[in-house]
Amino acid sequence: MKNVKIVAFDCDGVMFDTINSNTIYYNSILEHFGRSEMTDAQRSYIHMHTVDKALFYLFNDQTEYEDAQAYRKSLDYTVFLKYLEIEPFLKPLLKKIKPKFNTAIATNRTDTMEALLVNNKLEEYFDIVVTASNVKFPKPYPDQLFKIINHFDLKPENMIYIGDSRLDELAAKAAGVTLVAYKNSSLAADFHIQSLKEMEKILDL
Repeated sequence: MKNVKIVAFDCDGVMFDTINSNTIYYNSILEHFGRSEMTDAQRSYIHMHTVDKALFYLFNDQTEYEDAQAYRKSLDYTVFLKYLEIEPFLKPLLKKIKPKFNTAIATNRTDTMEALLVNNKLEEYFDIVVTASNVKFPKPYPDQLFKIINHFDLKPENMIYIGDSRLDELAAKAAGVTLVAYKNSSLAADFHIQSLKEMEKILDL
């Protein structure tokens, strides 16, 4: 860990428990179009993927997908923020990390990320935020992680990434960065944690 200079976070499932908010959000879109609520398999898929892929997975028809996109862009996402649950040790960890480490977010969220950060007063804690909108190929591709590494003019071995999904695992492996698996023992990772407080020991804070 002596070479680590960047601590990067996934958003959904790491910084926040978003299962409830995502479920309500996508179910509201489905309901608008007279569709049934999501199945467990659908919930698992939308948790990891971009909103574009999630909507196409849910509707699976180009015309219906475009209609769903138009509707979701008309929604006020801020009404769903109250259903998010912030990881209890996130802010304490970020306060300890700065200024020893550079900080970043690599998330498959798109246009909802800014509102999430502002609503939780987290903007000041991150040097760079890379969403699916900022790269051609989001996770599971490593492009977001490479963008962060290049931003600081550093190398893959200088970064540690905290993720919770198979997409995070694949992206970290492809980028050659250290992966910390959050609450997911099934991932092939360098470290496994159940709380962000455990990062204090890993980072020797």
